[in-house]
Amino acid sequence: MEKSNHILLICCRDRAGIIAGVTGFCEQKNWNILEVDEHVDKSSGTFFMRLVFECEGQADVNSVISDHFENSSKYELGISWALHNGNYRQKMAIFVSKMSHCFFDILARHQAGELNLDIPLIISNHDKLEKYADRFEIPFFHIPITAENKLDQEKKQIELLKSHEVDFVVLARYMQILSPNIIDQYPDKIINIHHSFLPAFPGAKPYHSAHKRGVKIIGATSHYVTSELDAGPIIEQDVARISHRDSIADLTRKGRDLEKIVLSRAIRHHLNRNLLVYENRTMVFA
Repeated sequence: MEKSNHILLICCRDRAGIIAGVTGFCEQKNWNILEVDEHVDKSSGTFFMRLVFECEGQADVNSVISDHFENSSKYELGISWALHNGNYRQKMAIFVSKMSHCFFDILARHQAGELNLDIPLIISNHDKLEKYADRFEIPFFHIPITAENKLDQEKKQIELLKSHEVDFVVLARYMQILSPNIIDQYPDKIINIHHSFLPAFPGAKPYHSAHKRGVKIIGATSHYVTSELDAGPIIEQDVARISHRDSIADLTRKGRDLEKIVLSRAIRHHLNRNLLVYENRTMVFA
């Protein structure tokens, strides 16, 4: 009989017996546990868990787990959980403007088979990169944005995302601020790459700021998008050492290398369901 993989994410108030309760239930159902990881936030007394298991058949695993949590006294009533099908191939949309480094990196990794996902469309407020999307045979939608047409154009973007059944969105240096109209449609499903080690040096020219201050390290940050600019839950970060010999051009080049790596790691974390978001923070089980 065919086996299916599932990823269970749990967040609840910490108490004794949760791990034993979940793993014991899996054993009772003859579900084979492949991975298990957990963390307790001592400051808030909150328990987090990621568990990967496989089972035979196509039974409604979601309902079985729901009944277990509702009818067992081992768990608090406020338990929060989500079950994901590990065999499902997610659909990712790319938003991009004129900068191409992250855009090219994603497409190259996808073509090389590093990212187990589908890219049904690319949306851009400029047409500069359309010819490259054509080479990868991915539909490209040019939707110009101005202060006057922003809300109407975002409606078009949302319609495209819905019609292509997109699961999550990646902003590959998309130089537009998304309104709550889009953000609220995809909570914790829009990934941005910021060309700075947040929260230091925010804004449009972090490398200029870094050069002016004579810093010795620059970085890049990938985070989920929220209504508060550049303040969403951080998924991945990395840094590179620099010196007084580096020009702004050098910082930009080194920074763009970081951006590509950090964004690809963030995409992979999201794909693998390694993330639990809690009070604007992420638990990264990787």
